[in-house]
Amino acid sequence: MTSFAPGTTVRRDAGLYGYERALARRGLHPVAGVDEAGRGACAGPLVAAAVVLERPIPGLADSKLLSEKRREACYDLICERAVDLSVVVIEAADCDRIGLHRANIAALRRALARLEVRPGYVLTDGFPVDGLGVPGLAVWKGDQVAGSIAAASVVAKVTRDRLMVQMHEQFPSYEFATHKGYVTELHDAALREHGPCAEHRLSFVNVRTVMGDR
Repeated sequence: MTSFAPGTTVRRDAGLYGYERALARRGLHPVAGVDEAGRGACAGPLVAAAVVLERPIPGLADSKLLSEKRREACYDLICERAVDLSVVVIEAADCDRIGLHRANIAALRRALARLEVRPGYVLTDGFPVDGLGVPGLAVWKGDQVAGSIAAASVVAKVTRDRLMVQMHEQFPSYEFATHKGYVTELHDAALREHGPCAEHRLSFVNVRTVMGDR
């Protein structure tokens, strides 16, 4: 079992909503989950989401483990059933300007701050986020074991994917609709052929290398 709040434990077999149920029993509710998408991409924005759930979402799981069709279906259910949710978009240029880690932390804080429902506890994925204003816990592989984090991961991922599809229409040479700005062979080939566009993150080595070759 995992201890995370005074007198509170979660069994390893408690299921996807075990953290939320345990916190509710201690009066630490509502629970908000926060997560991001796009941290590892060399093009496009960083997107963070915060979600407060009151009831389970059928088929919900870590966004990376879901097919695109399943993610979209979960996204619609989350938007319909969530007590509250918010999304923050940090553009590529701002990720370069302030640094990716600082941009990530800022996005998660802003997503939480934009919730109209003030949470009693916050669950974050993988690493702690200071300055949230409420007690919280960093959950290892949180998007796989905590429903509210999984929901935030889906909202962030679907939002960002849709933005990348729109970006593809503006910069069709890079195939953003296919790889969503992540580092793939297809993306690197387009970078070598066309050079970076305005949506590439200059802080990434593969982007800087291409710029240096020109």
